[in-house]
Amino acid sequence: MKQKKEFVYDIVCSLVIYKNDRKQLLDAIDSFLNTDLEVKLVLIDNSPTNDLANIKIDSRVEYVHNPSNPGYGTSHNIGIKKFSDISKYHLVLNPDIYYSKGVIEEIISFMEKDKTIGLVMPKVLYPNGKIQYLAKLLPSPFDFFTRRFLPFKKLKKRISDKFELKFSGYDIIMDVPYLSGCFMVFNTEVLKKINGFDEKIFMHMEDLDITRRCNEAGFRTVFFPHQFVYHDHLYKTFLTFSNLKMYFSSAFYYFNKWGWIFDKNRKTVNKFTIENIMRLKK
Repeated sequence: MKQKKEFVYDIVCSLVIYKNDRKQLLDAIDSFLNTDLEVKLVLIDNSPTNDLANIKIDSRVEYVHNPSNPGYGTSHNIGIKKFSDISKYHLVLNPDIYYSKGVIEEIISFMEKDKTIGLVMPKVLYPNGKIQYLAKLLPSPFDFFTRRFLPFKKLKKRISDKFELKFSGYDIIMDVPYLSGCFMVFNTEVLKKINGFDEKIFMHMEDLDITRRCNEAGFRTVFFPHQFVYHDHLYKTFLTFSNLKMYFSSAFYYFNKWGWIFDKNRKTVNKFTIENIMRLKK
């Protein structure tokens, strides 16, 4: 008879930081720690200095100074690998997220009912309450680049609305092939099976890649609208040349890996996603 595995932690959270605003970062930390669950928070600080080492003195918090700054996904893998054998779930959290008590608890309760669920993202809101449309289809190169650079607003909006699944209303539980990395709750066993984040991606596209690999491994990736978090987000990709270069570098890596024109699964997955949402909406 197979012995049931005992976990030390209900959920471990990895939070990658880089010279962050202390108040904003504390909001994210306090949100995660505001729970009766057995938790561990790993702060992976990629800043040149360790000025944030004392941001939160709590036995549940572990600080790791990582000034080599190897990238977003690679840094999260530090926290994932360290605790993957003793935690049941793992939260990948951005430092500009905050939320109320009960969010994690309800997501875990939902995941406990279906062991085929590998990843869940809740509804994500701006601080003013507006929805951030972060549940998406798999992008084609056309979708990816025209959404950013197409000058025709109506066509651009039509492409974006479909890509971001706005027709769903963001009010139903739905299987989605691309979830945002700002707040990802994984079944830790699934993370182990897919080997965490692809460390060849420095930043941007790592969330798309890991959602897709979770799906390819046979697990559901689910948008869960019955709980929400706030994302105090400023879109920074094109503010500097280095960010723009990083964005393109990640995109080219992703499409080289999964396929540009001849991506054998993209059309099938997107078609299934849309048809399934339409059935749910009836």
